[in-house]
Parts: sequence; structure tokens; C-alpha cells
Amino acid sequence: IRIILSLLLLLAAFLLPLREPYKTLLFLAPWLLAGADVLWGALKNILHGEVFDEEFLMAVATVGALALREYPEAAAVMILYQLGELLQDMAVDKSRDSIADLMNLKPETVFVLRNGEELEVAPEEVAVGETIVVRPGERVPLDGVITEGETTFDLSALTGESRPVKAGVSDEVKSGGVNASGVIRIRVTRPYGESTVARILDLVENSAEKKAKTENFITRFSRVYTPIVVALAVIIAILPPLLGGEWHEWIRRALTFLMVSCPCALVISVPLAFFGGIGGAAKEGILVKGASVFETLARVDTVVFDKTGTLTEGKFEVTAIHPETMSEAALLDVAAAAESFSTHPVAGSIQRAHGGHIDRKRIQNVKELAGLGVEAVIDGQKTLVGSSKLMEAEGVDIHHCHLAGTVVHIAREGEYLGHIVISDVVKEDSAEAIRSLKACGVKKTAMLTGDGAVVADELQKTLGIDEAFAGLLPEDKVGKVEKYLSEGRVTAFVGDGINDAPVIMRADVGFAMGALGSDAAVEAADVVLSDDRPSKIARSLRIARRTLRIARENIVVALAAKLIVMILGLFGAVSLWFAVFMDVGVAVLTTLNSLRALKSK
Repeated sequence: IRIILSLLLLLAAFLLPLREPYKTLLFLAPWLLAGADVLWGALKNILHGEVFDEEFLMAVATVGALALREYPEAAAVMILYQLGELLQDMAVDKSRDSIADLMNLKPETVFVLRNGEELEVAPEEVAVGETIVVRPGERVPLDGVITEGETTFDLSALTGESRPVKAGVSDEVKSGGVNASGVIRIRVTRPYGESTVARILDLVENSAEKKAKTENFITRFSRVYTPIVVALAVIIAILPPLLGGEWHEWIRRALTFLMVSCPCALVISVPLAFFGGIGGAAKEGILVKGASVFETLARVDTVVFDKTGTLTEGKFEVTAIHPETMSEAALLDVAAAAESFSTHPVAGSIQRAHGGHIDRKRIQNVKELAGLGVEAVIDGQKTLVGSSKLMEAEGVDIHHCHLAGTVVHIAREGEYLGHIVISDVVKEDSAEAIRSLKACGVKKTAMLTGDGAVVADELQKTLGIDEAFAGLLPEDKVGKVEKYLSEGRVTAFVGDGINDAPVIMRADVGFAMGALGSDAAVEAADVVLSDDRPSKIARSLRIARRTLRIARENIVVALAAKLIVMILGLFGAVSLWFAVFMDVGVAVLTTLNSLRALKSK
């Protein structure tokens, strides 16, 4: 409204046949109406020691124009400046709104069952173990397990994918998805502060705090640039007249030079580009921890994958049992007993295949050996269940298996009893992920796994991975990534759990794949993917490169336009009107260009 009133007053000053000083006063009215806050802001900043900012430049330029009796120019400059600020604010608000859409993931209330009644409470008030009710159309407020009912979920806000996901009793559900059909009851497994929604919101809210090098450069540049252009404007205003030039003309040129030098286009549009990139990535379930990550992500030329849970589903099933001295059932019973205290996916598959009751009184002194297997005393006898490396360390001779899969060897009191073959399912888009990475310029892909060479070789051929390394312990994986780093490669590592946290942290860019439930992986990662789709890694590279390209376009356009107009102003070829019009136009153009980063598709 203030800008509209200022424009009407300026138009009236031009059209009404008024005498002086009334015409001058009518020109001063829109200048003061549009620029009062700018003048007051410049004065406050000067009192606080912050002299060289855009409000200072605008105040000096317009007050100088008034001193030269250029009243129409002074009013028009201030109105155009405020109009440009309004357009930029609208663009920033649009960017923030896209981020704010994610905030709708958090429901205000949740229905919890207590003493047979449904009570409406805040999500933070629900304890682990309580049961909540989610009706069709409602967003799941907390992580948990379905105890009653069947439904489909819309997870587009979490993963960017529009395909509905079916779920029923005993299925785990994450907060943030929308219940699309039936009424369900969920037993809460995590408090709100540790839920998927809370983690996403925390990641997005904190991401803007980490500035990219480009943003830091613009901040430092403007601090040095502005005092320099003010000093140059003073020289332009004073030196030529002292050498015989006309004071009025050279002061006007100095004001034009000062006006167009305002760095607001850079200061606003470059951070906005990164902010838009973060928002665009978040829409697709790619959570980037700060603008600084984009610059490294855009330069990645080597991507290293963990195998289990990253390229494969991590859902193991027993596919073969090869005993040496006993029946298949007896061998499976020994392995299941040893693995009965373990939560590892391989242990779970053995226990599921066994299916019967395991008397844990038979089992003592269970030791889980990271990356190797399990040692336990079963029926009074030392039993080993694990990899070939474990058997080798204990001096047990084994029989190698020709089948592809994870081979679990079993030995008792130094005697080899046989082995069990466990297979994992390759994710449906893993092959597409490797193809996409190569298509967007990644020079090398690699896979690290603790499984045997047969499994690694087959998966390498199936997916088209450049290199595969088998039989690795967690510390070995760190060593492989460090080897790539020592070769000067910009390396990203993709993992999915606690064991991958050290490698994720060591890489140039660490990806936590579908790991919103793993504290260690989320803390260590630079990029968190809210689902299990490895194909989104290439997508994140493209978003990072596009965001950087937009930021650099803004820098080039802004500096080039300002340099041209500065030179023209120095030679008196442009007016104060044109200078401010160009300055505002460049600011609006670069800001609108930054909004392109929001569109991730």
C-alpha cells in the first residue's frame, strides 16, 4: 500500500500544475513515504558502527539527489528500490514456504488409547509402548508398529515418491506418512523427539545454518566492496571538479555510480539459490545438511557403496544347508542356538529358518565378534558360527561353497560341522542407480562388503559396478575409502547403519541410506535419504550441480551488469533513474533465477 501511495503522489507531482515550493514538497512526500524506514535504518546502522550497507548507499544517493535539486529522481529512486525489495521478499517467502510445507509433517495432536478411551494429546505427550489410533486422511504422528488394521500409506512427503505403500499388522511404520484408507492402531516404538518427522524437521531447520564457500565469499566480498565503491564515488565527485569539471555534473555521476554499486543482488540471490536447492532436494526426500555440502557433492567423482541394506534389501533368507557330520536340521539347530542372542539380519534369517523353540539354558558365554560372527558355549562345547575369517583365525579347516550368497560356517570344538548359505535380494533400482551415476559423470563406482568373494563378484557383474572388495571388516572399509581419498578423488560413501558410521564420516560426502532410524548414521552423514532408493544419489548430485550453477549465474550476471552501468555512469551516459532501474532489475532477475533451484524435477 505504501508503494502504491508513493507512486500516486509521484504521478500527482508530475501532472499537477503547482508552483514552487508546493511542487517540491509534493515530490518530497513520496520520497519520505517510501524511504522513511530506509533513512532510519541507515541512521541506526551508522550509530551501531555498521556504515557500508545497502540502506546507507540508498540514503546517500537520494539525499545527494535532493541536494542537487533532482527531486523527481530522488523520489523515483526510493520507490523503485522499495519495489525491488518487495519483489525480492516475495521470492524469499516463496522459497521459505516450500520449506515450510515440510513443517506440515508434524501433526498438532494425536489420538492415544488410555484406559479404554481415545484421548487427544500432543505428540510429545505419548510414551513409548502406548497405542495410538490413526484414521484415513490423517498423518502418522509417531514411529511404531501396526497392531490392528490394514491400510495404504502416501509417503510422498517423506520420500518424494507418489506410489502408495501397503501395510498391515506387525509392519513397522514411520511418522510423516498419510494413512490413505483403513483405521489402524499403532504401538509407539519411539518418542516424538526421536521420530522420523522430528529428525527430518531438525535436519531441514539446521541445514541453512551451514554456509557454502560461495556464500561466505559474497559476505566477505560485500564488506570490502562497499567501502571501496563509496571511496571511488567520493573521488569521482571531488577530483574532476578540482581539475576544472562542473561540480553539479560530477556529483550526479558519482551518485549514479554509487547507486548502481549496491551489492544487494549478490547478497540476497546467492544464499537464496542454496536455500532453494535445499528445499528442492527435501521435496524428494533428500535431506542435505547445509549449503556447504552442495559444493563438495557437485564435485564427487567416486561413489562407494556398502552392500547390505544399501544395494540389497538386507532381507536375508536361508537358501541352502550343507552339513558335514550331521543332519541339516541338527546343523541348523546349532547355528540358531548360537545366533539366538544376536539382532544381526543374518542371525534373524537363521532363527526364522529354524522356526522352533530354542532352550537358551543350553547357551552360555555368547560373544558377538564384529564383522566375524558369534562364539558361544552350547551344551558345554565351544561353538563358532561365522565367516571364513573367523574359522581361519581359530584354525578350523572349512569347505568352500560354490553358491552365491553369504556363507555362514559352523564349527564345534575345532571340528567343522558344515555351512549355511544365506541370500539377500538386490534392490530393484540398484542397477539404475549405477547407470545414473555413470551418466552424470561419476568416474568410478565401488562396493565394499563383509561377504565372500563369490557374492561380491556376482553382484558386481549384475549391477555393473567398477570395483568390488569382499571379506572386509568395518575398519577395512575405512581403509578402502582413505585409499580413494589419497588418490585425490572426491569420494562419497553410501551406508545404512551404525557399522557404516565411521566410513560415512571419513568420506568427503557421507550418505545415510534410509537411515532415519540410526542415530549414528544420521549424525555422521552429510546427506540423509529418507527412503531406500540408491537411485536418488545421482539425483542429489544433479541437484547440487544445478544449485551451484544457478548461484554462479547470479554472480556473473550481477557483477557484469553493474560493471557496465558503472562505466556508463562514469562517462555520464546514464541517468540516476536508469541506474536504480538497472540495479533493481538485476536484483529481481537474479532472485527469480534463484527460485529455479526450488524446482527439483
